[in-house]
Amino acid sequence: MKFLDLAKVYIRSGAGGSGCVSFRREKYIEYGGPDGGDGGKGGSVWVEVVDGLNTLIDFRYQQHFFAKNGQPGRGQQRTGKDGDDIVLRVPVGTEILDEDEETVICDLTEVGQRFLLAQGGNGGFGNLHFKSSTNQAPRRANPGQAGVERTIWLRLKLIADVGLLGMPNAGKSTFLAATSNARPKIADYPFTTLHPNLGVVGVDNVEFVVADIPGLIEGAHEGRGIGDRFLGHVERCAVLLHLVDGTSETVAEDYRTIINELEAYGGELAEKPRITVLNKVDALDDEERDLAKTELEEAVGGPVMTMSGVAHLGVTDVLRALRAQIDENRLRQKPAEEARTWQP
Repeated sequence: MKFLDLAKVYIRSGAGGSGCVSFRREKYIEYGGPDGGDGGKGGSVWVEVVDGLNTLIDFRYQQHFFAKNGQPGRGQQRTGKDGDDIVLRVPVGTEILDEDEETVICDLTEVGQRFLLAQGGNGGFGNLHFKSSTNQAPRRANPGQAGVERTIWLRLKLIADVGLLGMPNAGKSTFLAATSNARPKIADYPFTTLHPNLGVVGVDNVEFVVADIPGLIEGAHEGRGIGDRFLGHVERCAVLLHLVDGTSETVAEDYRTIINELEAYGGELAEKPRITVLNKVDALDDEERDLAKTELEEAVGGPVMTMSGVAHLGVTDVLRALRAQIDENRLRQKPAEEARTWQP
């Protein structure tokens, strides 16, 4: 299945049906009075989060979603049939943006969430509604209300506990393959990963989700390389795992490049908890390892862990550190959620 995380969609709700102008006509009843029914309500356009989806690929092949119009009213006080609603089914983590691609209409983060994107038009009143003591034979009816037509963008941000960051060939996909059942593409050339991958990682009988995104290079926020368009997939993560290639001759520079791109991207991404790991230490001798770690710690300004995804050296320690950060983040979020749900 191809991965698609951004889609442009055209939606239109149904128009309401027109009211009916009709008069009762029966044998021996000369003046039966008005009996025109109301028009039916137009269908609405909804968006709903469903389980089992992790891409917006369905919206590449269908971009137009038009709800049905309401049927017009009829005589004998018969109301027109309502138009059927239409539902856009999206994966968890989908943001609905306005046409400007900046205004967030809604953010859907839980299975079962529904949001009304376009309200269907109301049906028009038939002439029965306009009957009064002074106007017992009204010959007017309302037209149905027009539907709403708009253009929206769907943007998917994967929901994961841990987000992997690093330069191309830093070992992100290798780490994901070594710690989960995910099988991302691994090769000895840069930009092997072309779209995000998810993997369920377990340590000490606790599981969490890790997201691997394509590598960043200097100038990614300006569109260089694959760009920073995939950074949105780690915005929701509790902690970032920054892997630095220990075999690189510019360890500190590689670290600062990623940090600069995070700051240029904006938002809260640069402020998220981050664990920095010197990867591929199995390819270094003791002296090279100590030198690279010291250089990286000076750039980070704090402790640095060491690991080798291929040789499984230090992997468990890194997973336990990630789990501790995830637990701490959940403890911070719990009081905020209780405050939102508390009612006096």
